[in-house]
Amino acid sequence: MFPSVREVLALEPVRNGAPRVVAGERGLDQVVRWVHSSEVPDIATLLRGGELVLTTGIGLPADEAGLRRYIADLAEVGACGLAVELGRRYARRLPAVMVKAADSFGLPLVELHRGTPFVAITEAVHSMIIDGQLAELRAAEEIHQRFTDLSVEGAGPAEVVAQAAALAGAPVVLENLSRQVLAYDAAGEKAELLLASWEAHSRGIRPGGRTGYDAGSGWLVTAVGARGQDWGRLLMRVPAAEARYTILIERAASTLALGRLIDPDPGGPQRTLLQALINHSMPVEEVMVRARALGVPLERRSLAGIVVRPALASAAERVLSDMSVKGLAGTLDPGSAAVLITQATDEVLRAFAERLQKIDRSAIVAAGAIVTTPREARGSLVEAAQVAEAVRHPVSGVVRLSDVGLAGLLHMLRDEPRLQTFVERELGPLLAYDARNPREQLLDVLRVYLECGRNKSAAAEHSHVSRPAFYERLAKIGKILGADLDSVQACLSLHVALLALDALRS
Repeated sequence: MFPSVREVLALEPVRNGAPRVVAGERGLDQVVRWVHSSEVPDIATLLRGGELVLTTGIGLPADEAGLRRYIADLAEVGACGLAVELGRRYARRLPAVMVKAADSFGLPLVELHRGTPFVAITEAVHSMIIDGQLAELRAAEEIHQRFTDLSVEGAGPAEVVAQAAALAGAPVVLENLSRQVLAYDAAGEKAELLLASWEAHSRGIRPGGRTGYDAGSGWLVTAVGARGQDWGRLLMRVPAAEARYTILIERAASTLALGRLIDPDPGGPQRTLLQALINHSMPVEEVMVRARALGVPLERRSLAGIVVRPALASAAERVLSDMSVKGLAGTLDPGSAAVLITQATDEVLRAFAERLQKIDRSAIVAAGAIVTTPREARGSLVEAAQVAEAVRHPVSGVVRLSDVGLAGLLHMLRDEPRLQTFVERELGPLLAYDARNPREQLLDVLRVYLECGRNKSAAAEHSHVSRPAFYERLAKIGKILGADLDSVQACLSLHVALLALDALRS
């Protein structure tokens, strides 16, 4: 990092010279890339821009035209300032023509009223510059390491953006090509203010080049993409287009592009919000802000959670678009996708299921209750997930909790210890017997008997055994279980236990 002229004037060796700025104060914030001392009048030919020139003035032109030309040449080459030690050529003040010329060009002109070794000034400034450059190298190395670690860990866009904001100490926004916010970190600011009317605000940010700084808005912007195809922009609000910010934003963009190559799921940001609702991993207010930035407001809407098996997230997005219905859609896991519809009615849910099942006939579309607040949306999504898990075979249309029946209910409760205890109490002895006598498999005999409505003749025929043999097996089952298989209540309990056992084994 290079110091400014103002910062150089504050250094002790410079202050020892009793500096006084007599012209060009508006240029004091220019950066000093080097310090050069010289007494030759054509020093400008040796400069490259950004130098602070030190001189005693003994070699400067004697005429006013020459002094004006000297100042003009320094300004034209991009020198950031001129400091003249008084006492050798000029006793108490610099010529008025120099002051006037420097002020017209905005070139800082400094009088040094006490003698001071120029070497002390150059050493101090050059040490400051070198220290700044070393700090930039260390910062660049840290940036490289941080984002390399994120790439190796497979971090998502939200993590990459958060890391960029932390390193920059500034808000960072990732948007798609339609100016919808995919991820952001407000860096301590209010998200509502940062993202208010984001699309319109973003379209007004027009930097030059692939990476550029829009001074009017204060946003540093770089394109995000790979293989010649951009899919978004990364924006960082910083005070100036400093090299460290450019390195940071470009490294973050590269990490995001690599992540998209590894995980091309376009529903990533929406998936994050859906998972956050289900898992309580993000405050509801934060989910609402992020959803609104994606163009899907959740406030004052009728909401319904939907879970689809298999994971047809992209197809679900297309269906929502075709229906002109707003919603969030994303993959939950390799086997299922979640959808949060924001204009939910029974008719909309049925139409959504019908259109999706035209794309994939095997699709199971399970829906939770229709609710009216984002906080209740979590319950709707969880209910939809439970219903989807309870459906074991493809079902036409949308499936609700009321459709899953006893088998579905037991499937949803399969992790409940009390249900597992019930199964062991009812069927444990028979399961143990079958384990010791694998050729008999009396559990299958009991299943057939119960599924045939306790009709022994029909069950024997279904099992392709004689009735006496089937009756004998039933008697053995009754003895093992200590149950009366002619009792309706006992058989009902055993049938529920069998259904629960199927749910546990599934």
